[in-house]
Amino acid sequence: MTDEKIRSEFVDAGGLRFEVHTAGDDASDRLALLLHGFPEHAISWRHQMPMLARLGYRVWAPNQRGYGASAQPERIVDYRIDRLVGDVAALIDASGCSRVTLFGHDWGGVVAWAAALSEVRPIERLVVMNLPHPRRFAEALASSWRQRLRSWYVLLFQIPRLPEWLLGRNRAQLIADAFRRATTHPDRFPADVIEVFRENALRPGGLTAMINWYRAAARMPRAEREALLGEGMLETPTLMVWGEHDPALGKELTLGTEALVSDFTIRYLPASHWVNQDMPEETNAIVEAWLTGQEVPDLHPAADTTTGTHTGTGGNRNGGNTR
Repeated sequence: MTDEKIRSEFVDAGGLRFEVHTAGDDASDRLALLLHGFPEHAISWRHQMPMLARLGYRVWAPNQRGYGASAQPERIVDYRIDRLVGDVAALIDASGCSRVTLFGHDWGGVVAWAAALSEVRPIERLVVMNLPHPRRFAEALASSWRQRLRSWYVLLFQIPRLPEWLLGRNRAQLIADAFRRATTHPDRFPADVIEVFRENALRPGGLTAMINWYRAAARMPRAEREALLGEGMLETPTLMVWGEHDPALGKELTLGTEALVSDFTIRYLPASHWVNQDMPEETNAIVEAWLTGQEVPDLHPAADTTTGTHTGTGGNRNGGNTR
């Protein structure tokens, strides 16, 4: 299920205890902090962690609050974005590292964007997978019925108890199906990995904690919502890796990001929403090239920029290096 070099430990940070999967040199001053999404788990980064360790990073993939064996606050307010960004800051502080590359996928991408935009801690580089810049997402929700329909489940999650019952039925069968039926590469989700996702959801209070992320977002104060959107240009070099076959987030959400990030590189892959698990070798090749200042491979060039399928990059194509 996981690489034998990946370890699991507990880290106390910001008044909470986090279960953290770790790899690499504990003495390294370069931290790669990997934030998973919904309804995932730290093992979602199992393919990227060994690669980042090989590049010399100290790699941490925490189960975020409410997930795995990490702390599980009970109130909806405890899952507000400011709390989640605070967890990022606390984990960075706990690591003792001064150089940080932040990764985020899905909800982890929301937190990663927010942490970079708020400058809660200095971030050297940002890598986001299948989660658009918050401003682009907000614009799409305001103007596109297509995206609103794709995000229908967010409204369902506001109903008390019903989503927990639906998702927990038959040993969290819908959770298993979210991976098995949506993936473009079913062989990448063996039974033991699916079982981790199911057990994660079936923990007492687990589904409520996971869904409370959505409930807290729907109750977000206006000032906090505006802060999440960011003001001006993000200066942090940013790589976006996007699985094109995402039923919930349209590819058109990636367009225009180069106007919001000064040093922006994007690459598309013929993968599902679970891009880093669907196509790990290709994802790793893109990430490694970008981190080490090499030419970033364009493994799946899009043919038509007028339909929301561009492959352009903004800023520095190579994204710099880690030396």
